Amino acid sequence: MYIATLMANPARRDLGADTVEALRAAWDGGPAVWLDPAVAAEFAVAAMPADLWARWAALQAQGIDLAVQAAEGRRKRVLLADMDSTMIGQECIDELAAEAGVGAHVAAITARAMNGELDFPGALRERVALLRGLDASVVIKVLAERIRFTSGGRKLVATMKAHAGYAVLVSGGFSAFSEPVAAYLGFDENHANTLLVADGKLAGAVAEPILGREAKVQALVEITDRLGIPVADVLAVGDGANDLGMLHLAGAGVALHAKPTVAAQCTLRVNHGDLTALLYLQGYHRDEFVSVP
Repeated sequence: MYIATLMANPARRDLGADTVEALRAAWDGGPAVWLDPAVAAEFAVAAMPADLWARWAALQAQGIDLAVQAAEGRRKRVLLADMDSTMIGQECIDELAAEAGVGAHVAAITARAMNGELDFPGALRERVALLRGLDASVVIKVLAERIRFTSGGRKLVATMKAHAGYAVLVSGGFSAFSEPVAAYLGFDENHANTLLVADGKLAGAVAEPILGREAKVQALVEITDRLGIPVADVLAVGDGANDLGMLHLAGAGVALHAKPTVAAQCTLRVNHGDLTALLYLQGYHRDEFVSVP
């Protein structure tokens, strides 16, 4: 048995019953269950639909996300999340580079690295070198003035933890950002690279070894081993090429507002909704969400 989930952006609340019913009828699905009126609905189907991606593409034009996954084991015990452009809306290194006057140059490199066009460790070293000499306090300034949290993040973490979940933030960015971000969002632990500082200035280097694609996979394996659970019990979310390893290994890997080449390699894609979409994908109803400030 499979579950088809349709989701709209909760800020728009424009998922219509006619849209849900048309797809349900086309796929001979079971009764529609509304997880959140005008935002998310689901229904059961007996087999994976042959025209899934054609239907998915048609719904993209309407601003609706569609996913089909096995019904069994949808609710996960671990959330493993990327930080930059996932739990927050920015790439921290790009924001630091803007403070150094090299924002456009670094952002172009970041875009290529996240699209899988460049070697991640090499691209990170190249970009960090351009930050040399910045006062280390720039991190505090960037956090306060430039970083914004992705909508729904605290609800996602709090709700999964309220249902015996464990939340881990794993980032190819920097611990100077991941630590306060993880603390605010309620993550149980976080892993990231370390920006080196000398005499109160950024040294233009990052501590080795660099946490990239393989390190994220290793973090998933180590965490599940420590908790004594299978990788099938992990929900991973990310947007860049360095997230693909963990997205493919996890029981559910969600490409969230991802780069096109990344989304194309994932079967669970959220292009329109916010982070609460990850709760709907697990079958949570809106009234099960934990209320957070």
